[in-house]
Amino acid sequence: MTMMQDIPRPEVPGWVPVPVRHYLAHTVSGTSIRALARQCDVHPSTIMRQVRACELRRDDPLIDAALRALSPVSPSHPSKESRAMPHAAPARHAVSRTPVTQGRLDREALHILRRLCEPRAVMAVARDMDSAVIVREDPAGGTLRTAVVESDIAQAMALQNWISCADPEARIARYHITGQGRTALRQLTAADENRANGFAETAQDTMDGAAFGNVLTARFIAAETPLMGLSRRRDRDGKPFLCKELVKAGERLREDFVLSRPGPDAADDWRDALNRPGPGTSHPGVQAARARVIAALDDLGPGLQDAVLRCCCLLEGLETTEQRLGWSARSGKIVLRISLQRLSRHYEEATGKFGPRIG
Repeated sequence: MTMMQDIPRPEVPGWVPVPVRHYLAHTVSGTSIRALARQCDVHPSTIMRQVRACELRRDDPLIDAALRALSPVSPSHPSKESRAMPHAAPARHAVSRTPVTQGRLDREALHILRRLCEPRAVMAVARDMDSAVIVREDPAGGTLRTAVVESDIAQAMALQNWISCADPEARIARYHITGQGRTALRQLTAADENRANGFAETAQDTMDGAAFGNVLTARFIAAETPLMGLSRRRDRDGKPFLCKELVKAGERLREDFVLSRPGPDAADDWRDALNRPGPGTSHPGVQAARARVIAALDDLGPGLQDAVLRCCCLLEGLETTEQRLGWSARSGKIVLRISLQRLSRHYEEATGKFGPRIG
């Protein structure tokens, strides 16, 4: 837990990242690096790196505008103000829009990040525009506008490092989704789907279920899963590395795994996580899903079950799985394909090709 109550600093929303809070406390409130380090129980060099990193990021027009809007007295950055979006000035910003809250940021970012995941999609920000737009190329080679993004939300997303711009000096800055943005999309979609399907008992359960590292983050759109990404690869003959039947088997296991409501430690001991009681686990549908997952993983056995558990259920990338399990580089996809072949055969033998309806 970061201890910052005793540090005089600008009032900033809860969604603002901690390094940015340290930057504002130092540059705006004048709190020393050592004082921040003592309050946070870290070495002063850690705070110094955070402050320097934030200052370097001010070359990005969205980040510069966001930091100026969060500062009661804007720091002097005349060389950057000309690049900021005109409505980013605090006075106009306060009049024209509702303040950015965690709920508003999550709600709007969910839609925006999904759009940015589409092929050849970018967020375009121009100095003479009151808002950003997301555009992508259509099949005919034209430009299709898919979303309009309010400036304060675009600034908040840049501050979170969900989007980045390779050429911030350009007249029209083009932002792409980052790795952190894709992770955020998974978490936000997980929370949204959990609410829609009644998986969260309370609002706090929903927040906990969407936390980083919790297996409930598996509930996001299929286009974002590592398995779907691998299915688009081709082998030497130009054929898909994973056929549709294998992808369906992996997704079928993933859906059952999510329905089984395992605990956050499923990666350490999946069997214990699936047998341990918890909120909502007494429901017959949850018990049935748990039984199907256990039967499938037991049928695969050690090694093969690890591959599908981590890549299909826990949504780990192949490189991460190889490192965790001590496999040689680029061997993971071969093991995963063999595992999915065995998993597909298990489903056909146990319940038929199409099987029972999940849930």
